[in-house]
Amino acid sequence: MLVAMAGLPGTGKSSLARSIAAALGGVVLDKDVVRSALFPPPALDYTSAQDDASMAAIYRAAALIRTTSPQITVIIDGRTFSRAYQIADLLAVAESLGEAVRIVECVCSDEVARQRLEHAIATGDHPAKNRTYALYLEVKARANPLTVPRLVVDTGALSANECLARALAYLRQTDPSS
Repeated sequence: MLVAMAGLPGTGKSSLARSIAAALGGVVLDKDVVRSALFPPPALDYTSAQDDASMAAIYRAAALIRTTSPQITVIIDGRTFSRAYQIADLLAVAESLGEAVRIVECVCSDEVARQRLEHAIATGDHPAKNRTYALYLEVKARANPLTVPRLVVDTGALSANECLARALAYLRQTDPSS
């Protein structure tokens, strides 16, 4: 199964992705981790070009995993999928594999996102050091609405366990092999 986590920075994509992977025995391919590996400082600049190059590497890895080990669920994390071309690229990868991608969109209130982002900055817990509330607002302002089938999970209103339960129910419902 191919799963993509969508949502603005700080909405809980990575936390939920890791929980889904643990529950399904899957792997998480995280754009922020891949970008840090491909572009170490001082080359790291958080540009769209670096994000796109990181996603190209992730899509190649996802395709290889899905082709050689189809029993392994691949969860793509770290991209907001807030731009039309990002969704088009994702759908093209899924089509090339002959499978549908399952999208889980994480949302939360602006205040919850702000608190999470400020906490991550204060603790240094996230590989992307450009994740600020200002970035969140910028990405939100230019985001294209998602128009593809997906599950929307409010990670600020639901507990982590409730988010995971809803995601697993959705993924199992949309996966004919489960």
